[in-house]
Amino acid sequence: MEMQMSEATYDVIIVGGGSAGAVMANRLSADPGRRVLLIEAGRAYAPNAYPDIVRRQDMLSGDAAHDWGFASTPGVIGRSIPLNRGKVLGGTSAINGAVAMRLPKSDHARWAAVYGLTDFAWEDAQPHYRSLERTSGTGGQGKEGPFPIHQLGMEEVSEQHSAFVASTLAAGFKATVGFNTPDPLGVGPYVMNTRMGQRLNTGMALLSDDVRARPNLTIRDETLVDRVIVEGGRAVRVRLADGAEVSGAEIILSAGTYVSPAILMRSGIGPRDVLDPLGIPVIADLPVGKRLQDHPIMPTVWAIRAEAVGLAFPPIGAMLWEASSHAAPGEADINITTMPIADGSGSPTGAMFLLAAALVRPKSLGSLRIDSVDPAAAPVIDLGFLRDPADREPLIDAVEIIGKIATHAPFSDMVGMELMPGAAASDRAAIDAALAGALVTYQHPTSTVPMGVEGDPTAVVDSHGRVRGIAGLRVVDASIWPDVPSVATGFPTMMLAERIARSMM
Repeated sequence: MEMQMSEATYDVIIVGGGSAGAVMANRLSADPGRRVLLIEAGRAYAPNAYPDIVRRQDMLSGDAAHDWGFASTPGVIGRSIPLNRGKVLGGTSAINGAVAMRLPKSDHARWAAVYGLTDFAWEDAQPHYRSLERTSGTGGQGKEGPFPIHQLGMEEVSEQHSAFVASTLAAGFKATVGFNTPDPLGVGPYVMNTRMGQRLNTGMALLSDDVRARPNLTIRDETLVDRVIVEGGRAVRVRLADGAEVSGAEIILSAGTYVSPAILMRSGIGPRDVLDPLGIPVIADLPVGKRLQDHPIMPTVWAIRAEAVGLAFPPIGAMLWEASSHAAPGEADINITTMPIADGSGSPTGAMFLLAAALVRPKSLGSLRIDSVDPAAAPVIDLGFLRDPADREPLIDAVEIIGKIATHAPFSDMVGMELMPGAAASDRAAIDAALAGALVTYQHPTSTVPMGVEGDPTAVVDSHGRVRGIAGLRVVDASIWPDVPSVATGFPTMMLAERIARSMM
């Protein structure tokens, strides 16, 4: 088998079968004359044979068999945070919350104004969402695509989410007309890619049995990629961790925000100050890993009255999207969500739930680098949370909004007491002091291989994922967003892959 791989030549090699890679493999292999190889580090289950841990929507974050096992360095907050990334065909779409939100207009406008990315307007993105979507109800406009999405109705959310929405409205916030509309702000149920309790990951939906049966598509699972071989300024081969090599006319890295930059660095594409100490010859001195961003979350934990406990399904169902008092003009920078906590032993009532405040327009930057040439070694990941002090104030605003919501019925009738950060965090200074010890991540990392226009010294790729100075090499995944989008990143990254794939067809 290894000899066959070493001798094989493909028109396109895609590394990583997650949210972006599955889209690329589906679309590019639709041309029967194009030979496509999809390499996946995790297991490629049959579409109808995924285990419960990656199939059931009430099971989040996977397990050790389906996760890369990454963790952040302590960084500014002084604590390491587990970083869940799916290691299975379908990638993180197989273990995440299954939210399917489109980017707001403000993200596209910011990217045009700040980074000069004027060829990626909100209006231009909408057809690519529609070509992916297969919509039931009123959640989106696409009807014939491969990716099922569904706008939850209030009758479909849990009692906890229903109470959250009602109390948020009572606190004076507006109802959203739909998170995937041109005016998405407010409170209401999510748009989801779930059906009958199942999370429909891209390995199921984009790589169906019919797609996998295409004779020109080869899927090789449980295969780790070491590096890309570049000769004469062109990417020509992929070297696997076992030393085998496979040639391709075009190579696309879709291994995700943490793995794609690591592959680039091992290939000699990255910052010289990272590569030189490892003895890696520098092929292209580019700022890979310098602009990592993610959404920090400040969790608050509440005891719930035992008599108020109801059905806790679905675990993710509704959100408030709002602007803090520190938001940039035209942008909404905070999300507030609620989730049940399965283990209620830490509550005096025997039950508790989470009200979480997320900053979706952070200013802080993190970083990623490798400290080993071993492809099995985890990269060094610094999320950078709170590195920019300006991120503190909107997070404090969001926690104060949570306190306001919790004082309104019906939530106020359900709540026993606040357990974390607790009654002691009663003013802004106390909330601020609690941030470093409590922040976690929304698991939406991006921008380690950021896109930009010609002449932007901070960019690694262009808006179609082409790596600067290296022919035949693209990166297509969440790592190429110029900064972190304001929404859950999975569905927008699928749209990005759809856009790039269409340009290659």
